[in-house]
Amino acid sequence: MTRSNFAILLGAAALCGICLGVPAQTIYRIVGADGKVTFSDKPPASVDQGKVIGTGVGASGVSTGAALPFELKQVVAKYPVTLYTAAKCAPCDAGRSLLSGRGVPFSERTVTSPEDSEYLQRLTGESSLPFLTIGGQRLKGFAESEWVTYLDAAGYPKTSVLPSGYQNQSPSPLVSVQKVPAAKAQERPESPAAESPVNLPDPNTPNPANPAGIKF
Repeated sequence: MTRSNFAILLGAAALCGICLGVPAQTIYRIVGADGKVTFSDKPPASVDQGKVIGTGVGASGVSTGAALPFELKQVVAKYPVTLYTAAKCAPCDAGRSLLSGRGVPFSERTVTSPEDSEYLQRLTGESSLPFLTIGGQRLKGFAESEWVTYLDAAGYPKTSVLPSGYQNQSPSPLVSVQKVPAAKAQERPESPAAESPVNLPDPNTPNPANPAGIKF
């Protein structure tokens, strides 16, 4: 397949980015009172709607430090790259090295928790890593030749043109849990103050009206 055909493929995939489900902004995982889980790009209107879990930013913010060259910046804006990884994953390390060595700005999202795995399953349809997105194009697993082909088609330079001091953002969890403050427990009404005990006269105390102490 020629470079132009790959470019057309990437362009079509980018236009379908939304239907492919590639995150481009903060995604909220909402757990309802009935335990039902939904994902949305908007937070719930109130705490009563369930526990909110923000999945963080998508592929838009990929860099810190020095500004990118103009041409590379255009490519990043059109075909942002996001790498999904896990700890102790050799293919993930190889994929990260390829992107870094080539000078491709990318966001890295880590899969370390059950929430991460659940969202990855919803996003990709499986749980294998690494997982790479280039614009709207999805690449499952690490295959160097395939990754290089798509990076070439997207227009990423074959060698790094990143300015000195440029750094990608630090890896972040795919799902960043945000604890919703628990509703304050209703204060219990204060118990009525205990009534003062009634002081009854001691039956053994002589009664002035009955000096003999006669009991009836």
